[in-house]
Amino acid sequence: MKKIQRVILPAVLGCMLYSTQSFAGNDQRAGQAGAQELLINPFARSSGWAGSDIAGCKGLESMYMNVAGTAFTQRTELLFSYTNWLVGSGISINSFGFSQHVGETGAISLGIMSMNFGNIPITTENNPDGGLGTYSPSYLNIGLSYAKGFSENIYGGMTLRVISENLPNLAAQGVALDAGIQYVTGKRDNIHFGISLKNVGPRMQFRGDGLSFRGTVPSTGVNLTVEQRSADFEMPSQMNIGGRYDFLILKDTSSKVNQRVSLAGNFVSNSFSKDQFLLGIEYSFHNYLMLRVGYAYENGIFGGIEDTRTTAFTGPTAGVTFQAPFGPNKRSTFALDYSYRATDPFSGCHSIGVRMNL
Repeated sequence: MKKIQRVILPAVLGCMLYSTQSFAGNDQRAGQAGAQELLINPFARSSGWAGSDIAGCKGLESMYMNVAGTAFTQRTELLFSYTNWLVGSGISINSFGFSQHVGETGAISLGIMSMNFGNIPITTENNPDGGLGTYSPSYLNIGLSYAKGFSENIYGGMTLRVISENLPNLAAQGVALDAGIQYVTGKRDNIHFGISLKNVGPRMQFRGDGLSFRGTVPSTGVNLTVEQRSADFEMPSQMNIGGRYDFLILKDTSSKVNQRVSLAGNFVSNSFSKDQFLLGIEYSFHNYLMLRVGYAYENGIFGGIEDTRTTAFTGPTAGVTFQAPFGPNKRSTFALDYSYRATDPFSGCHSIGVRMNL
């Protein structure tokens, strides 16, 4: 194991640190990347405190936050989440995940995210008002990850993600890699550091019959089918660096944790948009009730949408979790998660999730 740790961890960390040279938070490049759905957090628990817990996240939601956190899977975890995205836009997101503990300190996970845009009227130059039926785009990404604890303090993992974007006569497919590391220290493992690199992969390009049309050559009158080529686009690569500190409140008669207050922060370096600073706080009571709030700051967020703000999100987030044990010896848990993210315009984003640890 020590040999694996000496080889794999420096290689992963070296690649991540080297990649920071291409992350400049350049908002002048905004709109030049595709597959923007990869930047959407579809899960209720982590989004409740603004995605700030890059250093201490555990379980399936770590596939989006920091894949190293999936290494903390104890047995089997199932997760389903539904998000009403930008209420009023008609967009919804369904996510499903499965994680299984393997070996001594490893875990393998599968996550699926699907976006539903509803039925959009078909329009043409001759029929700008529609009346020709409807179509529904399909955005889907599937991630397969493996994470492992290399020691009592160091955890790492990688995710291979397949991206598919489809219209009735147009489609684009691609692949991307995520990597992450978490470091845990402190007398009661209450100090956390994390770093993750997301959405690194080759360019994508749309192809299909939707890029072709029939035309007539003026000099000959011959009908030909002309096929156009769409420009390719890059992935929305992102680097996250964060920390978390847990204030543990212990019972008087034992060392068992009674309550917990966690402070988390995350710096997000986006290669195709503005950098972000994410802050969050979570309170846990016996792991039965968890309350959390967060704030996502980026340059210009205090300006109006017509002024300097370039995002629909206004910063504040909040969430709650109800969790109950069940089964023999109360080793399994069932949890209900909810989060809200404030936006302007639209009426915010609501996420609700159900998770089971078996």
